Amino acid sequence: MNTMKKIAGKLTYVLGQVISFILNVLINIVDTIVTLTRNIRKGMMAFLGMGGCLLLMMLGGPLGIALLMNPTSMLIILFFIIFPILGTKFVSYLKYVKYMVTEFLFDYSFYLIDGKKKVFDSFNEYGDKYKKMEEERRRKEQEQRQAQNQKAWEDRFRQWNEYQRSQGGASGYSSTNPTSEFKSKYEKSCSILGVSIDSDKYEIKLAYRKKAKEYHPDINKSSNATKVFQEINDAYEFLNDNNIDRYKGLR
Repeated sequence: MNTMKKIAGKLTYVLGQVISFILNVLINIVDTIVTLTRNIRKGMMAFLGMGGCLLLMMLGGPLGIALLMNPTSMLIILFFIIFPILGTKFVSYLKYVKYMVTEFLFDYSFYLIDGKKKVFDSFNEYGDKYKKMEEERRRKEQEQRQAQNQKAWEDRFRQWNEYQRSQGGASGYSSTNPTSEFKSKYEKSCSILGVSIDSDKYEIKLAYRKKAKEYHPDINKSSNATKVFQEINDAYEFLNDNNIDRYKGLR
């Protein structure tokens, strides 16, 4: 009986490796296509920016209208618009499925081979663990970005203050006052979250949660949801306690 369990465990482990390999290949393929379509789309947008007027004149003629009305042309245009969005979500879903399935199979194989206790008893529990890991990863990335951005502003204000003290005599310091740019960014961030410039951190946090929930890509299916969601996160990162105090001190 133990021998059969060990054989079953080894087969389960091999199955997990095979599934992991297949999903990795699929993830890499879709991710590559997403990157490629994004780059092509950026190139097309740059081309339109350089020769937009001429292109509009061409598209306004009979040939342009016929081209735009062609089903193949419409499908190509829709592909370059929609696929980068759906492809990114599909990659995220594949990573979720890969972790959920393979971790379950690997743990189950160790249970059959060595009698090691399983971490969880169902696929969904592994899926929940993956979601928590992703949330923690995003939180840490957000904290790192916030710290980097905060340091950049600190350095700019420090350099400006040192420049002022040296009356322009010290080299290597920026002579540009960052105050106007800081105020503009602060006020724009407040506008994105829909709060007044006098809001405290609790009002800002409440507004952020409301906006983030409204525009989360998993809930909001509009084409610009991901972009708006990122802008909301960037605004909230900027409106931290230090920047709130700095803005009040600059008024």
